[in-house]
Amino acid sequence: MESRASEVAAWCARRGWPVFPLRAGHKTPRPGCGRCRLSSTQYVPHAAAGCPCIEQGRWCHGFYAATVEPERIARWWSEQPVPGVGVSTGAAGLVVVDVDCHVDGPVEADRVLPGFDVSAEDARQVRTGLDTLMLLARLAGGPETVEDMRTLTVQTPSGGLHLWFTAPRNTRWASSAGGDHDGRALGWQLDVRAQGGYIVAPGTRTGAGVYRALGDVRVPALLPSWLAGALQRTGHLLGSAPRPRAARVPNLARRIAAPQSESAWASAVVTTALAQVAECERLSEGSGWSSKLNKAAFTMGGLVAAGLVPSDAEARNALIEAAVQARPNREREAHRIIQSGLVAGQRRPLNPTKDR
Repeated sequence: MESRASEVAAWCARRGWPVFPLRAGHKTPRPGCGRCRLSSTQYVPHAAAGCPCIEQGRWCHGFYAATVEPERIARWWSEQPVPGVGVSTGAAGLVVVDVDCHVDGPVEADRVLPGFDVSAEDARQVRTGLDTLMLLARLAGGPETVEDMRTLTVQTPSGGLHLWFTAPRNTRWASSAGGDHDGRALGWQLDVRAQGGYIVAPGTRTGAGVYRALGDVRVPALLPSWLAGALQRTGHLLGSAPRPRAARVPNLARRIAAPQSESAWASAVVTTALAQVAECERLSEGSGWSSKLNKAAFTMGGLVAAGLVPSDAEARNALIEAAVQARPNREREAHRIIQSGLVAGQRRPLNPTKDR
């Protein structure tokens, strides 16, 4: 639903997302004063940080001037013509995947997803950024559809998508452009808006149309582990520390093992199955990782079929986290084993009264 720009800006600020004005009818920042505007004859070279214009409440320097202050926001969006609303993604603690959906494919296999091995057959199926995103989800253990990601999803006037996520606590993520340039890239036609970037707020109108939120979700989900892993593999995690020695059971496994089903038995089964896979981290190759992973997937499939684990997707995510924790160089094989085990396990629901 379209909203007035002032309401959109206030809505974002209440969520702790610093906002700044965009040129009316455009998706680019509103130009600042002559001293701060590069194209001006009055321009004086200087860094945005510490610019007195920002301290004085001007919108010079785009997202560097972003604020959550109600008084400043009310003043900025009372101007004529009314500016659009930009959100400073880094300052807001957001990671937004910008999916282009113009048909430019097919594309060479090595350009589709830099962090993954993409077959020539898979590459031939890629026509748009949405194809790239869904291929990434399949290879990284994500959901089968965009709707299943259950996060704030915004359709752009050009037909693309913005998928908004909240960055995990104490992490910083880099921005990038989608595989058409040298350097960091998540995937072809997939831009990342995080530190040093901004995104157009939902409800904003430009000359091309309105940025419309889709579905019924209006808040960003926490950046999911499958996407965070893909971003880390492609160099988007800033200031990353060496991978700490993981706990016996990974965090995601602990969450899925919680007694959501009110079955202590199911919780114990999940914990044991995943712990046996994670334990392989401290063991050498040849210690039975693949067979333990297959057994765990089979067990989880049976729990899913019995309704004792919330969903196939949650089971899959927990399994892949445990598997990659133990054998980070065998992720592709892990996906294959997990898929096979889950399918087989779901043919035999596990019953706490019969399968003790």
